[in-house]
Amino acid sequence: MSRLFTRFTLVLTSVLALLYAYLAWRLTDGLIPRLLLALPFLLIWIVPVRYWGERREERGAVDDALHVAGYLAMGWLNFVLLLCLARDLLLALSSALPAVHQPLLQHGPALVLGGSIAALLAGFLGARRGPTPVEVQVPVPGLDPALEGFRIVQISDLHVGPTIGRDYVERVVRMANALQPDLVALTGDIVDGPVGGLADAVAPLANLQPAGRVFFVAGNHEVYAGLRAWGAQFRSLGIRTLVNEYALLEQASARLIVGGVSDPTMAAFGEALRPDAARASGRDEGAAFRLLLSHHPKLAVDAADAGFDLQLSGHTHGGQFFPWTLAVRKIHAPHALGLSRRGRMWVYVSAGSGSWGPPLRLGTKTEVTLLRLVRE
Repeated sequence: MSRLFTRFTLVLTSVLALLYAYLAWRLTDGLIPRLLLALPFLLIWIVPVRYWGERREERGAVDDALHVAGYLAMGWLNFVLLLCLARDLLLALSSALPAVHQPLLQHGPALVLGGSIAALLAGFLGARRGPTPVEVQVPVPGLDPALEGFRIVQISDLHVGPTIGRDYVERVVRMANALQPDLVALTGDIVDGPVGGLADAVAPLANLQPAGRVFFVAGNHEVYAGLRAWGAQFRSLGIRTLVNEYALLEQASARLIVGGVSDPTMAAFGEALRPDAARASGRDEGAAFRLLLSHHPKLAVDAADAGFDLQLSGHTHGGQFFPWTLAVRKIHAPHALGLSRRGRMWVYVSAGSGSWGPPLRLGTKTEVTLLRLVRE
């Protein structure tokens, strides 16, 4: 076991122990309730320590069930901690108001536990509902008439893995094809594990249409899961992977560039893998429109300088569930979610077609996005 992983385990154990002590103190009384409270903490601990440490390629149904339980426990901890802190703040502020203070003191633990379970259930149902089609019009000044109404479908942050399997992927593919795209963009974090355990789950991506116009750029999770193996797997499905390069497409009488850049995490593998929007721009090609696929939205500055008209990104999930929905929109502003501008270039950041970690959506929705080019 690496020294880094040992340190991670010690830090994780210490943090969970402190959080458990706080919640046990504020919410429980007696041995049995405190033992029951320890169960979700054990589930949270076991996922990274048992699985991330072993880095096993293939996992069975029991492994996936433990992952789902651990991720749900993480989501529950998010809500119960938030509500418990809010209750303690209200107790402090209402100390001089017995009519408010006493009910909070008496019924607060039940309200906190009940509220956290209700929020967890709502978030879980929101995630399991699956993606909805979202249509966005992108106005482009002087757009070539041959590209008027050009349809781009974006699938991002699917995170195929323990919580998202083949059935979900098939639903996404059917939805994407029903939108009748001229081009499909997979903007990273499509998978959440090694090829060995997920090849069958992602196989339906081979059915995306139109054939020959499905493009992929890697996100940080493909880097963690084995970038070279996943690149080969996607190519075997008829999906073109772009790493600081571009494809030149013909659409009637117009030509358009589809560029793709590497994820910033790939820079650790060498200078040649650092994101390079200029190399992906095809500046020497005469093109009526330039589209960039970049998993991380922060590359918008370089993309605008390189002359792109539209950048498609993901990564942020829009925060996925409260309160991270607020934090992420602050951290990644101005390109945290949806359509925004960078100079003359448009940036669209998807909320994601799946979910990562806790299979929850509360305050955001999963999406398969149809972007239509229109003349401004």
